[in-house]
Amino acid sequence: MQTNRKNTKIFPRFKRDLDYSHKALNMRCDWLEKKVNTKIKYLRRFSENPENAKGNIENMIGMAQVPVGINGPLLVKGSFAKGNFFVPMATTEGALITDYNTGMTIITKSSGASVKILKDVIHISPVFFVETLDQSQKFIILIKKHYKKIKDAAESTTMHGKLIGIEPYLVGRRVILKFIYNTCDAQGLNMINKATNVACRYISDISNRRYYLRSKFSSVKIVSMNNIHNGYGKAIFTECIISRDILKFFGTTPEEIYNYAVSGMLVSIYSGIIGLTAHIANAIAAIYIACGQDAADVSTSHIGITVCEVTEQKDLYVSLYIPNLLVGTVGGGTGLSTQKECLEIMECYGKGKSGKFAEIIAASCLAGEISVLIALVTGAYVDAHERLGRNKVLR
Repeated sequence: MQTNRKNTKIFPRFKRDLDYSHKALNMRCDWLEKKVNTKIKYLRRFSENPENAKGNIENMIGMAQVPVGINGPLLVKGSFAKGNFFVPMATTEGALITDYNTGMTIITKSSGASVKILKDVIHISPVFFVETLDQSQKFIILIKKHYKKIKDAAESTTMHGKLIGIEPYLVGRRVILKFIYNTCDAQGLNMINKATNVACRYISDISNRRYYLRSKFSSVKIVSMNNIHNGYGKAIFTECIISRDILKFFGTTPEEIYNYAVSGMLVSIYSGIIGLTAHIANAIAAIYIACGQDAADVSTSHIGITVCEVTEQKDLYVSLYIPNLLVGTVGGGTGLSTQKECLEIMECYGKGKSGKFAEIIAASCLAGEISVLIALVTGAYVDAHERLGRNKVLR
């Protein structure tokens, strides 16, 4: 066991091959119980071998078990997802599953949600330093001249990532190089960080320019209008037409939904909201947690635009555009046991499945938009949360 001189202030550490053993975790829990004067009981219970978490977490003391609910069937008509799917969501928010399940029922009874991935790129943008405008132009020419070797350097680090372009931007005495990749079925940020760093070392060697690997231009886990317009992750569009008869069953009309949506749009503009959705962050977060995604990617993925219109046949048209959806079906947390099972429920685990997974997420988000719009218009929203999500007395 490795300790420092002030062992009483440092939790137990072990060599990597022992650090994820039950013994190591229990020793940390025992140590922490004394430090914070509380009982740690449920964190010590595991649904799988904690050694499987190597590479996913450090200083491990247990597993947080979030309740998982199931929704569906959801009829999806996409390029990759075709047919009816059951969608797992991990949440502690009462009424959320019922809300999405209602929306999925409406979509399925309305001939399904059509879905299309419009763009699929991921990027990272290092910054190189120059002294003058003339030097920046020469540097950009150098990048174009050596692009093939830069691409080879980047792709030498991965079997799956492909560099598809480098876009230069001049910011004062800095040149931003936006490295654009396709990462196949991985979320890919770790992959492209490593690839771009190798490429930048090569660029630095041939240009004698210093650099930082991250300039913030790619806005990793930060909302960016540049990414919304130009792509970061999967840009995806989904739509559905809901008949007047179905809405009548729920006590509303296409016109009422449309009027409420327009009101929400006007107020959103007034308040400066980025995007225009009801709550797609709920579905994205719940599916991400259930399926081993990077939960922090909700920060960028939750931006979208929901549009409601009354059709010429007096039915309701609803669409949703999500410009920056980040998902992976390999790597990261997708291989952990419960997360893998959740992906397998949708037949979305492994290679060649990320497009399918993204389409199911988008259609699920659309279901939630439809359901909550109906609930808000009809006044059922508060009642549903009181019945299904009311506060519990602390035990």
